[in-house]
Amino acid sequence: MKAIWRGYIEASLISKITVALILGVVAGLIFGKDAAVLAPFGDLLLRLLQFLIVPLILFTLIVGVNQTKLGDLGRMGGKVFIYYILSSAFAIIVGISVASIFNPGTGVTLDTNETFEVPENPGVVSVLLSIVPDNIVSAFSELNLLGIIFTALAFGIAISALRSSETNQDLGETVYKVINGLNEATLSIMKAVIQYVPVGIFAIIAEVVGNQGADTLVELGSMVGVLYVALIVQILFYVLFMFFFKINIKDFFRHGRTPMITAFVTQSSSGTLPLTLNAAKDLNLPKSLYGFSLPLGATANMDGAAIRIAVSAVFAANVVGDPLSFVEILQVVLIGTLASVGTAGVPGAGIIMIATVFAQLGLPMEAVGLLTAVDVLVGMGATATNVTGDLVGTNIISKTEKSHENESANTR
Repeated sequence: MKAIWRGYIEASLISKITVALILGVVAGLIFGKDAAVLAPFGDLLLRLLQFLIVPLILFTLIVGVNQTKLGDLGRMGGKVFIYYILSSAFAIIVGISVASIFNPGTGVTLDTNETFEVPENPGVVSVLLSIVPDNIVSAFSELNLLGIIFTALAFGIAISALRSSETNQDLGETVYKVINGLNEATLSIMKAVIQYVPVGIFAIIAEVVGNQGADTLVELGSMVGVLYVALIVQILFYVLFMFFFKINIKDFFRHGRTPMITAFVTQSSSGTLPLTLNAAKDLNLPKSLYGFSLPLGATANMDGAAIRIAVSAVFAANVVGDPLSFVEILQVVLIGTLASVGTAGVPGAGIIMIATVFAQLGLPMEAVGLLTAVDVLVGMGATATNVTGDLVGTNIISKTEKSHENESANTR
């Protein structure tokens, strides 16, 4: 038994995850809905990852702030915000372009008895206000990532000010050492949790395959297929962007594949955040950057979800026999970009975003109900793309920061 355990620990994580995926699919196909008995093991993985989110964001960002100048932090924050807005808009354009070529939904009949109640969309203003929590405790208990980021930045800047002051320098250094120690302790816990990831992935995949079945996939196969083509095109553009910025693509996917696969299985950008942060650390990206950009990206940057909006809009328009006009396509780009931010952190965000766009364009809500049948299948690919986009953006911004540092050094 000890030899087996030692072999498991020493095996590479990606090998264990690959085996877990294969075994999960096999178990789901063999046992069908009975595979749901494995659900608690998958739930445990999600709980362990969510357990680490708050300390990772809080301590990583506080430590990161204290390792850089405030001016540099502001410049990086501006780049992150601009990248995320442009990235979401670009993803929607990719989705519309690919969907317009393949025209999913043509020939599909809409069941008028299918109803869907539109969830309440909190809106962009509400999300922006949530950046400043009215209660610091509720920000952590409700997993308000934007509120946690604000809190970490506020305390990080305050600790940095203490360390720079003449009267409280020793106190500031003491507090910083405690926070840094807690950060290292959190990373140690994460190393242990990572060993459980393959087990949780096996359980989740087995349950999904067992419950989903093949009938749904065949019925809406064109929609699912076109979505994944669009997601692949988006990934290829990521590769092109990284090549342009001279980022080591092989190294990126070697470290990034674990959070990408985990996001695919769990369908949770926020839940995968501990592994995404760990990948950024392994890629030697600056803490001051990824401690801010990745939690924000898990909340507001949803390239995969943006593509999902675009493909769903084209699908619904084709189902009712009224293809999107050029003006309506522009509306999808604008509304979809805002919706991808406005629904950040809300359960069922993908469906809420689609319903928001459909309501604005006058597309039938019955089509949203139809799309919920493949919500799991499309959510997997979309979430994996979300996480990939966050990591790509952080890498690109890190490259531009190094270029800025080199330019500054040359002008001295």
